[in-house]
Amino acid sequence: MARTLYFEARTQGREGMVAVGWVILNRMHDKEFPDTVCGVVKQGKQRPGCQFSIWCDGKPETPKNDDDWALAQTVATQMLSNPPADPTSGAMYYHTVDRVPAWAAEHTGTARIGRHVYYR
Repeated sequence: MARTLYFEARTQGREGMVAVGWVILNRMHDKEFPDTVCGVVKQGKQRPGCQFSIWCDGKPETPKNDDDWALAQTVATQMLSNPPADPTSGAMYYHTVDRVPAWAAEHTGTARIGRHVYYR
């Protein structure tokens, strides 16, 4: 989870990482998705277009040993042990504000946190 939070939301601070963490947790609790963190974040790795792009972009992803990586590890631990309230209101999808994918019209927007827009 920490690697996903780092690469998906490191520029958005704690709030952005918590929001991405909740998308992972919300998916884990939905029967349409895998029930493990690794299953959720790596789903779709076999083909382009997976939700968590770090797992399917073909690039080696090694976090820098910096404050963002330390924060991602702390947030991941909290998300898996005692998560804070869900700021996404149950979101299971998100995209950056730079582009709106076609699937967004099929879902209900729930929040905008940092540079991500969240949907369920």
